[in-house]
Amino acid sequence: MNASLVQVQRQYVAKKALFSFLGNTFRIFDTTGGLQFYIKQKAFKLKEEINVFADEQQSEKRLTIKARGIGDFSGTYDIVDATTGESLGAGQRSGFKSMFKDEWSILDADGGAVGRVVETGGAMIFIRKFFKFIPQKYQVEYLGDVVGSIHQKFNPFQLAYDVDFSAASDFDPRLGVGMVVLLLAIEGAQA
Repeated sequence: MNASLVQVQRQYVAKKALFSFLGNTFRIFDTTGGLQFYIKQKAFKLKEEINVFADEQQSEKRLTIKARGIGDFSGTYDIVDATTGESLGAGQRSGFKSMFKDEWSILDADGGAVGRVVETGGAMIFIRKFFKFIPQKYQVEYLGDVVGSIHQKFNPFQLAYDVDFSAASDFDPRLGVGMVVLLLAIEGAQA
């Protein structure tokens, strides 16, 4: 594993920039407000590629997230350590299921399902489809255990998540960051 990412805290605040020119910008902060990751998603790309950097100058690329297809409703996005080239796994959107509640499969480097990120909240999920300002909550499962949570903060002007992977001893934090980025970029675009 990439030591610089493993030592990163397992609790974050992830935010989408209010204004961004030609694409989306996301920042992931540690619990003290220190920038951990900077993400710039380019606009108008047929095949999605998202780069995750350590800093706003984009001098140290940490992760690359690439769509396998173009405009795929059940898209699969490979998550790769940009430093080593190691495939960490992938996130696969559960197409038709996600019409009713957001759900992603977490795949290992060989393509096998090892977990999922699923929206929780019972009837609130249905109500949220009509009232987008109601915050979403996700549960992260890995190898049969709940290893984390991702809770959207109530803010009608800025998409922001509280992320907690502190129960995730065997869950690669790089894969967790990749899944948070996918929620910001893909699900956040639909909010």
